[in-house]
Amino acid sequence: MIWLKAALLAGLLSGSLVTVVPDVMAAEGRNVCRRGERLRIQDLDMSPDPVFEGQRVRGWKVRIRLDGQRQCETEIVVREGKEVVGRERSYNLKPGVNVVEVPAADGFRFRGREQCFDVEVDLEKSRQRVDADRRFCAQQKTVWSMSKGR
Repeated sequence: MIWLKAALLAGLLSGSLVTVVPDVMAAEGRNVCRRGERLRIQDLDMSPDPVFEGQRVRGWKVRIRLDGQRQCETEIVVREGKEVVGRERSYNLKPGVNVVEVPAADGFRFRGREQCFDVEVDLEKSRQRVDADRRFCAQQKTVWSMSKGR
């Protein structure tokens, strides 16, 4: 009777290990970006720029610098406050400057006189705001633009 209980317990434990191990191996195999990775946003642009009244933003171009020796994969999202304005997508970043295009979120429209944006990445299942060289804001003059010269 004891051997039957031991066999049943071993079967249950091995079944749970089989389902857990592939998830861990998949995460390690993907080479995800870690919390210690040094990421910095160098530039954020929108397309089109300028945006006329009633026109939608089609996408965001993010110049992100990865200081390190290895490639890593992360999810990138563009936010204005709590609102997602650039849809989350997975990107493989290489050491140095990477230019990634993030599709605009459906339904995003400019409002007010100025809107400022942040870029967030997923570092080990934790969403983190990425430091930037400057603030990225669009102002409404006659049109919405992120360019300083318009």
